Amino acid sequence: MPNSIREQILQAVTGLLTPVATTAGAQLRRSPPTGITREQSPALLVFPESDAITQRPNDRVERQLVVRVVALARETGSEMPETIADRLLVAAHAALLADLNLGGLCLGIRELDCEWDVEDADATAAAIPARYQIIYRTLATDLSIRG
Repeated sequence: MPNSIREQILQAVTGLLTPVATTAGAQLRRSPPTGITREQSPALLVFPESDAITQRPNDRVERQLVVRVVALARETGSEMPETIADRLLVAAHAALLADLNLGGLCLGIRELDCEWDVEDADATAAAIPARYQIIYRTLATDLSIRG
């Protein structure tokens, strides 16, 4: 049985972000079930947040998938974690918006918002989550077929 268009989109997003993470010396993790350790930093994290139906024209369903991409970094001694995380998010953002329809999987991608979170844990950590809305269509009767 084929994967849903939603899963294909999430795989495409992680595929786009993998070289970004590798180039930056970071890990890419999709929906990690536990926190990221100091040794696993820096990291790019991908979380699907929601998938809403917006229209139902005929036998098609238009959907809006919200994906959160988090750039996570810890202080290295010579560089602030906010600077490392920001640079990682800049590269991730450029990769995501380079192909606005993900090779034909979706109708478009747009940035929704971005936040900053700095914590003083075992080492100062910065997390910059950015949310993206991905609009796509499926058939009403089959989530694995583009509409």
